[in-house]
Amino acid sequence: MNWKKELVVNDEHYTYFDLSSIVDTYKKNITDYPYSIRVLLESLARHQEHADLENLIAFDAKKPAGVVPFRPSRVVLQDFTGVPAVVDLAAMRDAVVKLGGDPKVINPEIPVTLVVDHSVQVDSAGTKESLSFNTEKEFERNHERYQFLKWAQQAFDNFEVVPPETGIIHQVNLEYLSDVILKNDDDLLFPDSLEGTDSHTTMINGLGVLGWGVGGIEAEAAILGEASYFPTPEVIGVELTGSLSPGATATDLALYLTELLRNEKVVGKFVEYFGTGYKSLSLSDRATIANMAPEYGATCGFCPIDEETLNYLRLTGRQEEQVKLVEAYAKQNHLFYDGSETPLYTRVIQLDLSTVHSSVAGPKRPQDRVPLAEVAENFQTSLTNPSGPKGFGLSPDELNRKETTKGTDQVIETGDLALAAITSCTNTSNPSVMVAAGLLAKKAVELGLEVPSTIKTSLAPGSKIVTQYLEKGNLLEPLAELGFDIVGYGCTTCIGNSGPLEEEIEATLKESDLVVSAVLSGNRNFEGRIHPLIKANYLASPPLVIAYALAGTIKKDLTKEALATIEGKDIYLADLWPSQEEVNTYINDFLNPQDFRAAYENIYQSNERWNQIETSKGECYEWDDASTYIANPPFFTDLDQTENTENPLADLRVLAKFGDTVTTDHISPAGNIGMQSPAGRYLKEHGLAYKDFNSFGSRRGNHEVMMRGTFGNIRIQNQLTPETTGGYTKLATNGEELSIYDAAMQYQKDQIGTVILAGKDYGMGSSRDWAAKGTNLLGVKAVLAESYERIHRSNLVMMGVIPFEYLPGESAESLGLTGLETYTFDFPTEPVINQLIAVTAKGENEQHFQVKLRFDSEADIAYWKNKDILSLVINKKMQKEQA
Repeated sequence: MNWKKELVVNDEHYTYFDLSSIVDTYKKNITDYPYSIRVLLESLARHQEHADLENLIAFDAKKPAGVVPFRPSRVVLQDFTGVPAVVDLAAMRDAVVKLGGDPKVINPEIPVTLVVDHSVQVDSAGTKESLSFNTEKEFERNHERYQFLKWAQQAFDNFEVVPPETGIIHQVNLEYLSDVILKNDDDLLFPDSLEGTDSHTTMINGLGVLGWGVGGIEAEAAILGEASYFPTPEVIGVELTGSLSPGATATDLALYLTELLRNEKVVGKFVEYFGTGYKSLSLSDRATIANMAPEYGATCGFCPIDEETLNYLRLTGRQEEQVKLVEAYAKQNHLFYDGSETPLYTRVIQLDLSTVHSSVAGPKRPQDRVPLAEVAENFQTSLTNPSGPKGFGLSPDELNRKETTKGTDQVIETGDLALAAITSCTNTSNPSVMVAAGLLAKKAVELGLEVPSTIKTSLAPGSKIVTQYLEKGNLLEPLAELGFDIVGYGCTTCIGNSGPLEEEIEATLKESDLVVSAVLSGNRNFEGRIHPLIKANYLASPPLVIAYALAGTIKKDLTKEALATIEGKDIYLADLWPSQEEVNTYINDFLNPQDFRAAYENIYQSNERWNQIETSKGECYEWDDASTYIANPPFFTDLDQTENTENPLADLRVLAKFGDTVTTDHISPAGNIGMQSPAGRYLKEHGLAYKDFNSFGSRRGNHEVMMRGTFGNIRIQNQLTPETTGGYTKLATNGEELSIYDAAMQYQKDQIGTVILAGKDYGMGSSRDWAAKGTNLLGVKAVLAESYERIHRSNLVMMGVIPFEYLPGESAESLGLTGLETYTFDFPTEPVINQLIAVTAKGENEQHFQVKLRFDSEADIAYWKNKDILSLVINKKMQKEQA
């Protein structure tokens, strides 16, 4: 089949796989396929996966069937999830050596870029010295991790590390790493595509590049040449019409879409944007809504290539030859959207952009959008709502409670802001909202407004570019005058690296349990994520973050009430809010390609502190048994190259029983390490003082720390211990209440397997591999839930934990399951995809019911047969080497 065609661009001759010719072979019309599906078709043709290609060409938008293998062109890693992925690769090299193989067979087969952006914490804020102080602490705390990454940089081919202080992974990816259209050594052109170890990898969809977040385990497999398998997706078209009204920001649009698409149940589906309103959005705005795909539950929020894509490539300093290559290829190969055709979608959802108005989301979930005029009322209602995603379960008296901090006599009230942060990939990558924040700050300073001293304020730009245009436009200084000094270049507060509050305030909050609030320009606000002592967390655009900081409380209606009174004059939000014309003028004046080129000119060698780190050399890593950061994981200790055929699912006890919306933030350890927690005890036993604990994220390369923190979130609620919040459970053998970690160790000592029971959307949130790795190391054999978030289900399978799903309409509650029973799953030696499995639950009464096995592809079965995906990769590499 002659599907290869020639394309001449810039007087250079290239070849490419012609999509029109491919589908013509099967008497199909390329214009019927969504753009994201076209990218997958090209990949299957290029990799000569003809059976899978035939299945996808038969794509029925209304009822897609089959499974798609995805082989990304490259992988991006951030350091929290990237370090344990590289630890696994190092451990796999050791395993191969033990089996008599060459360690170099474990090496990236596609380009891998790790961006160090998750390690900086906001230890210092509100001063001009904060950036240097936080950076110094970052290098001091993470020296062992950075040494390890420096080793990996020299040990592996196809592996690059972007040092700290450069920017957030997704902004670096958008502004520099992606070429949109790639070419190989044979001058074959093909679309860029990727997987990343961060949920918000979907941000690259804004550039017309297909990519999404996966767990570190899945990324490792892709790095080593394995395809990722997923059910052929429904593709939901989102038709945008109109244009954003004055005062509405890209953040507001993202929150609208998050609410809308969650309600439309797009979990696990592809979302693709189109329409006249789509053409009106800047690429930064598109990237903002694509970034939030994990929050609305979609695998991706795809934005096809068009003229705006080309404009952005020019703005960000890409070479004109590359821009012309992107344009020529996309137009020639039916990947360029001009609005003249609408593909066949599973269904179409419409949104008029003019209906989007200022909003925030909270107090606990990104999909719970609240119009700005209703925020104060929403907070008040949430106080007395039943404890759960939208409530705190408190009495009405809580609304007016006040506490006086010891030693300072500062008064803090329910709803007062304790933290205001401009942070995260979602918004600090978008000049329109960052400039708006700077202009609002400028006007506030000119009028004499100040932020209360009880609020911790911070600014963490997505890249050095943000600093450049804010500085050139004289907006950095007014931001700093309000306390929004630059604290670092990284994710900071959005991932829980918010650092400590003032000592007196923390002591008061611990003692009083007062419900205070945070407002941040992030994308996640799940319980316990932002700061362990701040219960109400609202997502907002950067200018609204500053506005709420000036107001000092979440209980003010910013659409009606004055932010402050200066010399008898009330100052309202409308007095400060910049016009779109002002914002556009600043962007046009202070953003140019030369700045982007200068910022990224020497990206891999520009950090001198990083360059000075010394490390070991060689193909295998020299593990330090005393290290509490990097440790050789136990996943390959019993690797024997034999398939798994035993049934481990007899007489299981319930380790924990959860309700709905248990996130990976609840499961996987993140943020602060408590002194009295199992992980804290471990670190103390190894001679560390509390000040040196660092965060769970920074210790993801040490399984001993991470397994002790799994299910340890202080807000998680195990229904086996309804009176105790946090990572506790009741031991089935004697009724003793223990930490989940200690109970798991006791069960393992007694050789008792365990199961997790859960409700809807189990594992929603970040693509945290440790949510699955920790579950595995705690001895959990299976999870039984009402539904799963896509990435976590996949990660469980890849780590050998078997996911089951209640049948439609059934749940633990409907079946009368208490979690005190003993469970046996009638698991076959040769399981099949989505098989129905009989379950026996023995308690006061013996119950029999069926559940669905969530093995969704043949690959899932292969992972289980080899114990897990990493063992499968080692077995395949060894068989190939021995052949």
